[in-house]
Amino acid sequence: MPDPEAERLKRLRRKQLSERDPLVKQRQFQHSSIIKEKRMQKSFSLIKAWREIPHSIRSPFYGLVIGILIVVILPNLWESQYAIYTGAFATILFMIFGFIFGNSLDLRDEIKKNLK
Repeated sequence: MPDPEAERLKRLRRKQLSERDPLVKQRQFQHSSIIKEKRMQKSFSLIKAWREIPHSIRSPFYGLVIGILIVVILPNLWESQYAIYTGAFATILFMIFGFIFGNSLDLRDEIKKNLK
């Protein structure tokens, strides 16, 4: 039966030798570079890119699109010289509302992330 002290010394010796192995750093570097290459090979998706943009930027964009639609449609429905000005004012309001709403969604996401 092997002596437990001798067995402990053998394990300690193996551990010390493995820590001094010069190829360990090289293997770690190769492993990390392979992972990076695999990430680079993944296909680019506009949907993923759009979802990574913060809500405080996306929501005002939605407000801008809605406002532009109002500016285009409102003069056809309301025969007035103020129709375009009203549409522009609505665009600004939708963008401000979108920014406030998007900022609150970003804040909610940060709170959820910090609670985990």
